[in-house]
Amino acid sequence: MATTSIESRRGRAALMVAHCAGMVDLVALPVWVGTLIAHYRFDPQQAGLLATLFLAGAVLASVLLAPRFNRLNGRIVATLGFAAAAAGFALAAGSRDFGTLALLHALSGVATGAALSMTHGTIARSVRPHRLFAMAGAALGVFAVLFYAVVPQSLATAGGAALFVVFGIVMAVAALAALVAFPSPAARSQAERAAVHFGTPVWCGIAGIACMALVQAMTFSFLERVGSDRYFGAAAVGGVLVALSLVNLLPAPLAGLLERHWRARTVLLAGPVLQAVLTAVIMNATVFAAYAAAASLFAAVMIFTHTFAFGLLARLEPSGRALAATPAMMMAGAAIGPLLGGTIVKAAGYGSLAVAAAVLAAVAVFCFTRLPTPAQTAAQEALA
Repeated sequence: MATTSIESRRGRAALMVAHCAGMVDLVALPVWVGTLIAHYRFDPQQAGLLATLFLAGAVLASVLLAPRFNRLNGRIVATLGFAAAAAGFALAAGSRDFGTLALLHALSGVATGAALSMTHGTIARSVRPHRLFAMAGAALGVFAVLFYAVVPQSLATAGGAALFVVFGIVMAVAALAALVAFPSPAARSQAERAAVHFGTPVWCGIAGIACMALVQAMTFSFLERVGSDRYFGAAAVGGVLVALSLVNLLPAPLAGLLERHWRARTVLLAGPVLQAVLTAVIMNATVFAAYAAAASLFAAVMIFTHTFAFGLLARLEPSGRALAATPAMMMAGAAIGPLLGGTIVKAAGYGSLAVAAAVLAAVAVFCFTRLPTPAQTAAQEALA
C-alpha cells in the first residue's frame, strides 16, 4: 500500500479519526461510569475499577511501545490495535459478569493504547504538531457532540450494552481509517537520531500532564453522578453533558489560533489552577447554575492546556518518542482517577474530591515551573 504523508488531507483525516477513537475515555467517562452503576448495578468503586482497567491497559501499551516508536510500522500497529479493541468491546456488549468485563476492559485498553501511541507519535513528527494536535482536538469535540446526541437515548431504549456497541463501532471505524490512510513520518534528522535520553524538562512536562489527567478523570467520572445525587434531575444533568460537548468544540481550535500569541509555559501554569477551581465548584455546588457552568467548562480546560503542552514537548523532544507516550502521560493519571475518585467518594463524599484536586494542581504547577522559558527554548532551538 502506498505511503501516505502526514501533511496530506488523507493522512490528517486518518490521524483525527484515530485520535477520536483512542481518546474516547475523555468524552465518554461520565456516561461510562454512570452506565456501569445505573445499568449494571456495580458500586462506584467497581465501576471506577473497570474504567481504570481500560486506562491501565492503555498506559501499559504506551509505555512499552513509545520508546520503540521509530522502529514500528504505525499503520500496522494502529490498524491491529483498533481492530482488537473493536472486538473486545463487541464481546463486552454481550456480558454482564464483572470478571469477564474486567478482562475485556483491560485487553481493549492495551489494544487502544498501542494504536493511540502510534497516532500521537506520528502527529508529533508533523511540520506543525501544535496545529495538527489542535485539529485532532477539534475533531474530538465534534465526536463528543455526536456521542451525546446518540448514546444517552440509545442507553434509555436498549440498555447498558448499547454503550459497548457504540465503542465497538467507533474502534472499527478507526481501524478502517488506519488501514486505508494512516500516514508515515518523514525520515528523522540527525539531531533527532542523536537524541537518546529525555531531558528533565520533558519528564517534568509529562508528570504535570499526568497530574492534570488524574484530576480530569477523578472529577469527570463522577460529574454525572454528583448532579444526579444532588437531585438536579436527569434531564438537567443530561443537558449539562450536551452543553459540555458543545463547549468542547472551542478549546482546541482556539489553542491552535493562539499558538503564536500565547506562551505555552504560561498556559500550562494557569491550567491546573483553573481545573482545581472548577472541580471544587462541581463537587460542592448546591445550586444547579453553578454546577452547570463549572461542569460545562471543565473538560475544555484540559483540552486547551494539553494542546499547548503537546506543541511545547514536540519542540523539546523532536523524535516523537516522548509524545508517542501521550496515552501513558494522559492515562496514567486517568487510569487511577476513576478508582481513586470512587474510593474517595465512598469514604468521604463528593466534596473531598476538591481537596485531592487542589493537591494535584500544586504538584502539576511545580512540574510546569521546570519547563524552559521562551528565551531558553529559543536558545536550545538555535543550538539544534
